Formats: sequence, structure tokens, C-alpha cells
Amino acid sequence: MATGRAAGTRPAINGALVRRLVDTQFPQWAELPLKLLDPAGSDHVIHRLGDELSVRLPRHAGAIGQAKKESEWLPRLAPHLPLAIPVPLGVGEPGFGYPWPWAVSRWLDGEVATVETLADSTAAAVELAEFLTALQQLAPADDTRDDLTVRSLAEWDRATRAAIAKSDGAFDTGAMTELWDAALSAPGWDRPSVWFHGDFHTGNLLTVDGRLSAVIDFGELGIGDPSCDLMIAFTLMSAGSRAAFRAALGVDDATWSRGRGWALATGLNAYTSYAAVNPRVAAQTTRQINEALIG
Repeated sequence: MATGRAAGTRPAINGALVRRLVDTQFPQWAELPLKLLDPAGSDHVIHRLGDELSVRLPRHAGAIGQAKKESEWLPRLAPHLPLAIPVPLGVGEPGFGYPWPWAVSRWLDGEVATVETLADSTAAAVELAEFLTALQQLAPADDTRDDLTVRSLAEWDRATRAAIAKSDGAFDTGAMTELWDAALSAPGWDRPSVWFHGDFHTGNLLTVDGRLSAVIDFGELGIGDPSCDLMIAFTLMSAGSRAAFRAALGVDDATWSRGRGWALATGLNAYTSYAAVNPRVAAQTTRQINEALIG
């Protein structure tokens, strides 16, 4: 929980604060230059520290567990995965008015994956299926741990139906309702719990020279039903590459239906919240929703 602040407030984060935190808590890196990464994600302010490190400070209370979660779990998962993932090097403590844990990690080179370069790539789709297969095959942790995310599609029901109504005219309301009803009524995951990334979309994939190189941002890492990770099939892929992805991953009809539900719910709720003020979000979520409707 936040220290000395209401959970909903956002602390001021600037380069001077980050410099003081790094220099006092990690003096071995005090001489390295800091450079703000802009634009960064919605959850963290990110600075590059020298050539090989990055510093991530949560912007809001919803992201404050990520530093310690990644520090504990990613070193255990990384040796078994076919794509690079973040390498945590240290967890910083609150200080100088900043209230939450923060992280120093190894810098990962690459550019964020784009639909323009990878949507039709069967090779990339199969690589992503292989990554998820490797993740799911690892021995799961104790699923009672409170630092691991629990995903439930049913918890999105009220918000998603409200978003369907709110978006009337932008998309096919009847088709969205039919998709959502089918996702909720599909048989649930009846096999042992497995690891999932939890936020597996285009923005959390890096590429080098047009090829997949890394998966980042494991703040929603958890174990249970992996259908939430099928979101990537609708945020990145086209119909052809999506079919290759599904075949390589071996997804049954019920899990695929729940995955389409996750894509609709996350895309539609982001669309109704941000599309009016952010053209980039509008374009991304419009594509995600339409691809989910295609199936």
C-alpha cells in the first residue's frame, strides 16, 4: 500500500528525484547518466540509466507491486523461455517523498512490435505460441500467493456490458453481445493452473530488425486460466497468422472463446475510456475489437 498518501494520488516524478533515489540507494551506479524515456507506459515513468540499465518508478498505486513481483519471479522463469524477458537487478525503497518500491533492470534493446511489421507474419505468430507454451509448461508456483494475479472474465461482465451500450454506433452491438455471452458461457479452464503473462499485447513485445526479441512488463503475471494471454492474437495478428498461432498453441474452442472475450473486454473498456482523447488508443482498440469479432 502507499505510504502516507491516499491510494488514488499520483506522486510527482522528475529526473532530480530519480537521480537522488539511484545515487543514495545504488551508489555503484551514481555516475551513470539518466535519460527520460518518452513516451513511456501508462503505469511507470522510465529512465535509461547509462547504456545497460533502466529505472522504473510506478506512476500509480495499481503498479506498486510490480518491482518486487518481477524481482522474485522473472529470474526463475527466464532460463526456460525462448524470448528475452526483463532482468531485475535491484528493488529500490521509498524515499525523498516518493512512496513506493521501484526497480532497476537490465536495459533491453528493441522497438515496440507493430501491426504493420508483424500482423501477417506466421513465423512471429508461431514464436509467440512457443513462448506461451514454454511459460505454461513451467511448474507453477503456489497459486495462493497474493503477489500473483488472479484473472476472472466474469469480473468484467458489468463493465463490458456497459461499454457495449456506451459504444453503440461505433461497433456492431449485437455481435459484441453475442461474443461476450459466448465467452462467459464457455466451459472454464478444467486443467491444472499454469503461468500466464496477464497483459500479453503488442505494446509489451520488443523487436530487433523486425524480429521478435523480448517480452516485457510482467506486472500482471499470475497462474490459472491462460486464456487472457490469447489477447495477442487480436492485438497483433491478422486472420492468417492468428490461425497459425492457434494451431501451434493447440487451443481448444472453449479457451479460444474466452480469449476472444478477454480481447473484447480489454479493448472495449480502453476504447470507451480513452479513445475520445487519444487517437493512438482509438486506432489500436478499434482494431482489437474488430479482430475479436472476426475471431
